[in-house]
Amino acid sequence: MTDRPLHFCMITTFYPPWHFGGDAMHIYRLSNALARRGHTVDVICDQDAYHLLHPDPPPGNFPNHENVRVHALKSRAGFFSALATQQTGRPYFKRRKIEAIMRARKPDVINFHNVSLVGGPGVLFLGNAVKLYTTHEHWLVCPMHVLWKYDREACDKKECISCQIAGKRPVQLWRYTGLMDRALKQVDLFLSPSTFTLKRHTEWGGLPIPMRRLPYYYQPPELSDGATPSAPQHDRPFFLIVGRLEKIKGIQNVIPLFKDYERADLLIAGEGVYGDELRALGAAVPRVKFLGRKSQEDLRALYKQAIAVIVPSICYEVFGIIIIEAFAQRTPVIAHRWGVLTEVMEESGGGLLYSTPQELIAAMDRMIDNEQERRAFGESGHECYRAKWSEEAHLAEYLAICGDLLAKKAATP
Repeated sequence: MTDRPLHFCMITTFYPPWHFGGDAMHIYRLSNALARRGHTVDVICDQDAYHLLHPDPPPGNFPNHENVRVHALKSRAGFFSALATQQTGRPYFKRRKIEAIMRARKPDVINFHNVSLVGGPGVLFLGNAVKLYTTHEHWLVCPMHVLWKYDREACDKKECISCQIAGKRPVQLWRYTGLMDRALKQVDLFLSPSTFTLKRHTEWGGLPIPMRRLPYYYQPPELSDGATPSAPQHDRPFFLIVGRLEKIKGIQNVIPLFKDYERADLLIAGEGVYGDELRALGAAVPRVKFLGRKSQEDLRALYKQAIAVIVPSICYEVFGIIIIEAFAQRTPVIAHRWGVLTEVMEESGGGLLYSTPQELIAAMDRMIDNEQERRAFGESGHECYRAKWSEEAHLAEYLAICGDLLAKKAATP
């Protein structure tokens, strides 16, 4: 670990408020955590990419520490800037701006994140610093980002061109050149949030890259003026689902169970492109309540009140940030026995896994019937969270990695 303040540059397509999900929130938390420890951080993100998918102004207020400087790139080409990057794998309309920031700010460490529309693999060639790449998605091995094939199943066999066509995405022909291989060689170390995701890249994806596991972390938001977290009290016991309303999250497999399940309600917090379909499915199930987008403070209160959090994802998540958000509040989790969710749950002992609808119902009954066991699950998850998935644990390992790579770079002629 270095004993001097470092200058970081985060390069990512999305950063709050121009964002849609958990990867951008991780970058936001990491950047501000580094800033609070005396480091300086430049964040380069892409407004054009955000507005390509969401034409309205971004919602939410996301203040940054004074040591964080955000460069939200915007080109006169607008839509065509993101399209050009998607089709060529290069930062055509943003390259000069990125290079100018690099020259002016001279970062010690460049951490690439989701670069799909801010520059593609071509952006990895820019800058002269220690280079990290965090795999928040499976974009390096999947043009659809999430290893979800034909909008119906998890991908275990590559059929990328037909999958892109079926998904109404322009085919990325640059993936069949040597561009990706050359670009990956520019990175000193790839960071994976889980062992499962690491293997998806190196073994299943066949990428010969130096990769190390570094799990995500979660830091509960500070409450203003000594307030306590509050959210509208629900008048019945409830299970909670939190996250983007997308088909790959598997929420459609849980809602019908509550038509005949009378012991508790199901509360769903979040918004997304699959929201209308899910609300239509839940319209005939009065015990299912949609809460919409909730603030971090409201979510903290909901976690505390829930019997357990259900995580029903049917895609290949890279980690499962909702699980550790629940553990931070000593709330147990019931998760689908699938991919990385199994890894996180078995490592923590913080709840139950299920494979079938019948097993999910049995797990919910078990959480309701045995309060002592439920509390034990919550405590086990919380202890693992503090030891492995807290801000302090993550920053200590992250800065140690940066220090080692900087020392190696300094010793190399």
